[in-house]
Amino acid sequence: MLEQICFSDLPLLTHDIIGNVEKLIAAGAEVVELMMDGDKWGDMEGLFPTLAKELKALPVRYSIHPPAWDINITSENKAIREASFHEYRKAIEFASMINAQHVVIHPGFCFCSQFNKELGKKRAKQYIHELCAIAKPLNVSLAIENVGYNGTSLFTKDEFEHFLDDVDEIAGYLIDVGHANLNGWDITSTILNVKDRLLALHLHDNTATSDDHLPIGEGTIDWSSIFNVIAQENIDCQLILEYAPAIDLQLLADGKALILNELANRAKVG
Repeated sequence: MLEQICFSDLPLLTHDIIGNVEKLIAAGAEVVELMMDGDKWGDMEGLFPTLAKELKALPVRYSIHPPAWDINITSENKAIREASFHEYRKAIEFASMINAQHVVIHPGFCFCSQFNKELGKKRAKQYIHELCAIAKPLNVSLAIENVGYNGTSLFTKDEFEHFLDDVDEIAGYLIDVGHANLNGWDITSTILNVKDRLLALHLHDNTATSDDHLPIGEGTIDWSSIFNVIAQENIDCQLILEYAPAIDLQLLADGKALILNELANRAKVG
């Protein structure tokens, strides 16, 4: 499991891309999830060839998180939907260039109670089918994340767990435990229900009131039950520490040590 622990570069958002990766490696990262947000990612197509070469020269592997802010493939605005799809397509192509383990896909949000969530779900399914058709020939896995809270999520727990039933196997699930906590989901139950297609977990904490991206143990999430199910079920997925912008990188190193210790102890008990 040690090789599966990943650091998101969210704590270094808007800083130099290569510099971010080097800092995370120094903090103990073996895998880095690159968040493609901020001005450093502005000229994507022009940036990709040189950046891919530089990233591949570093002693670390990658996953890709496409732009998260202002992106919504289920937007009520057609132009925003199409632009969001285009950004995801570019991220998939870049992931192929650096042999990334997966690309995170947000299936969308419903920001207004007057909008039709059923229509949003249909849009999400259509676009994800199309993204799978792009990703599969490139052998890039798509990690579909549970997103939205305070009423903006398209899916209930059960709906999310079955969302990929008719979607190509190139797509799997990414469970963001912080988002699940905000929506009152039984996190361990969701992990168990999607474990056969589980690609990754986003690990961060909150107090069930806002998406704080706190270090593990600083909120209200029941981490003992999560570590138990990972160890007891031999869950084989990427574990991604996704802590808040500007947080001390030592907290990522501490989080990694905590995870390894907790899983090792539970493996001994098992």
